[in-house]
Amino acid sequence: MPDSNHQEFAEILKLIAPGTSFREGLENILRAKTGALIVVGDSEEVLGTVDGGFNINAEMTSARLYELAKMDGAIVLSENAERILCANTQLVPDPSISSMETGTRHRTAERIARQTGELVISISQRRDVITLYKDNSKYVLEDIRVILAKANQATQTLEKYRKVLDQSLTNLSALEFEDLVTISDVATVLQRTEMVLRIKREIERYIVELGSEGRLIKMQLEELVSNVKEEGLLIIKDYTAQVEAEEEEELEQIGDLTDIFDKISSCSSDELLSLSTISKYLGYGGNMNALDLSISPRGYRLLRKIPRLPMRVIENLVTSFGSFQEILNASIEELNDVDGVGEVRAQAIKEGLKRLRDQVLLDRHM
Repeated sequence: MPDSNHQEFAEILKLIAPGTSFREGLENILRAKTGALIVVGDSEEVLGTVDGGFNINAEMTSARLYELAKMDGAIVLSENAERILCANTQLVPDPSISSMETGTRHRTAERIARQTGELVISISQRRDVITLYKDNSKYVLEDIRVILAKANQATQTLEKYRKVLDQSLTNLSALEFEDLVTISDVATVLQRTEMVLRIKREIERYIVELGSEGRLIKMQLEELVSNVKEEGLLIIKDYTAQVEAEEEEELEQIGDLTDIFDKISSCSSDELLSLSTISKYLGYGGNMNALDLSISPRGYRLLRKIPRLPMRVIENLVTSFGSFQEILNASIEELNDVDGVGEVRAQAIKEGLKRLRDQVLLDRHM
């Protein structure tokens, strides 16, 4: 599936996903080996290519779709595929539209899709294949068992990558407590975060195509990628090379960093493998020397791990102290002076950071 048309095809795959009446009808046609040519759309462009046949205008059910496919002509459905408009029609596309297909049914389907921009489905009578055409794109539906196997394999890969990411996050946390972080450490964690999210997006495509068969995969996915993007955004918020916020307006500027995350997400695979690319997006330049520079976090990510500590208070702490090390070394009295903290919360912050440090140092050596 072309990446540029991913969102559009995702909606199409939802329309014909397993568990829907439409997919059941397509599967029945496939098993019966009758073949079919189905247009999903009732625009003027589509109706202008229709010649002859029968006007049906009936609710679409899997049984009706299957029975009507026994006739040689094409079937035209409404745009939402809820009604059957025409059956046994001949489609007459513009012959000047080029097509790389060889079979008559598939050639017609490709030309109609290019001419009208609507979804056209061609079911091969001999090859047991369902092919989708939309604009200039083509997508062949695979057997559910094949997709399920691919989804399970991708999920296993995701589990391994998530373990690597968790270890990298633990290592970063330990370095933050020791004040020994380099740009290379930060870029490595963001690189692995994006790798996990890319596998997630691939599995999401499988889930869409699996429909009702993908429920268990979806549950596994949600558990495996929980908080991954949020952690990535907090890391960017901790380390992006912006002037540290001392006023509310600047603080808001630091808070909105999804554009940097999106730039990393849009990297090619080769670009993502280069830590210098991520360093450049963080604002430290793209040369190799920058990766060895020491850098201190502002403290958003680690403070966020303390229970019942609102983001508003975290923002006030970062504004008041400027860096995580200053917050870590601050006394209870100094923490108490920060707006929104108070004596009880100041004590909770000190104890929370101590427990977190002990846990991180323990996990690091496991």
